[in-house]
Amino acid sequence: MTSSPGVSLIAGAGKSTRRKLAVNRLRDRLRRLATEGEPADAMLERFFARHEFPIVEGRRCTFAVRCEADAVYVRHRVVGLPGDLPMRRLTGTDLWYVVVEIPPDSRVEYQFELRRHPDAFGGDGEWQRFNDPANPRTADGPFGASSVCYGQGYTTPDWAVFDPDARQGELIELTLPSRAQRRENRVTVYLPARFRRTTRYPLLVVHDGGDFLAYASMKTVLDNLIHRLDMAETVVAFTYPGERLTEYPNSSAHARWIATELVGQLEEQLPLAAGPGARCLMGSSFGAVASLSAAVRYPDVFGALLLQSGSFVFTDIGADHGEDPAFDPVVRFVNRYRARPTRVADRLFISCGVYEDLIVPNRSMLQVFADAGMEVSYVESRDGHNWVSWRDRLREGLSWIFPGEQMFVYE
Repeated sequence: MTSSPGVSLIAGAGKSTRRKLAVNRLRDRLRRLATEGEPADAMLERFFARHEFPIVEGRRCTFAVRCEADAVYVRHRVVGLPGDLPMRRLTGTDLWYVVVEIPPDSRVEYQFELRRHPDAFGGDGEWQRFNDPANPRTADGPFGASSVCYGQGYTTPDWAVFDPDARQGELIELTLPSRAQRRENRVTVYLPARFRRTTRYPLLVVHDGGDFLAYASMKTVLDNLIHRLDMAETVVAFTYPGERLTEYPNSSAHARWIATELVGQLEEQLPLAAGPGARCLMGSSFGAVASLSAAVRYPDVFGALLLQSGSFVFTDIGADHGEDPAFDPVVRFVNRYRARPTRVADRLFISCGVYEDLIVPNRSMLQVFADAGMEVSYVESRDGHNWVSWRDRLREGLSWIFPGEQMFVYE
């Protein structure tokens, strides 16, 4: 395991050892303009037209926005920086900026927050959060879109982008009954492009399946990885939670639904390979907790787990979630597992972003899993707790668990 340096704030605009940052050059020009009488507004318009935002110059990144406000902040979820990262107003203008050092290959989701004080206009005060108007790059999520900053060297993986040459798999919708949960559950099933009833396929079960499809481009990823022989042809069951915060933290009913009812019903309807070696259970955040919990309760069902940014919070050390009661059952479950770790699968693939507060709990679980006799593959990314970060690790995880050209053919 290797650690990556974090994001850091540079006081003011900082000074480059080789060349002044763009915002410093702008400030120098504005000072000259002040003596020559040219309007600053024209210079600012040229500045924004000339650059891509945020401005990335080596390891240094300048966030900038024009607005009238009493204070402006960069809102983000990068551990090590203030949650409200204050921006500085360029004297005599409506330009606000802050310079941050971002290591290569980083990816940071952010928004701006504008604040006006009550005495500025006689009302009750105002705040407004919005995406960067000068940055066309955005990332969608369940709670809306955010702007995205790419550090030097980061690019969207080509296998996560639609490839017209890749054979397209099929998504079919099922409604399956659950006696354990006393309801019917929606399941979206992915069938690989050359699906045949005469072949036996491995099975991947995905928690929060709708979000992985909507926000992590997972159908596109599967089509591309299978087409390029990076992973085996696989049947994938995308599941949808009911009450997520109730079901995912160590629910016996949820575990029974996933490990016995869902797997059994899919085996009745589809040509799936037999045995735990041909099955993997996957989830991110709370979904990773649900995956581990189901495997602990039913250790002979899944031979592999794919756990991304697991919310493995426990008493001794963990992420800072304050007094959120949703994490109480998680803490109890993880505490018990750490006290008596068991071998719940043959192999575990684990990933986490170094810019999220769950990085420490995830690192701390690695030895626990290894001591229980499981083979662990672990990767870190310079990213946060978000769907694109999880997307970007899918090739590493899926190709390790179900490698390409591997045949699951059984009588």
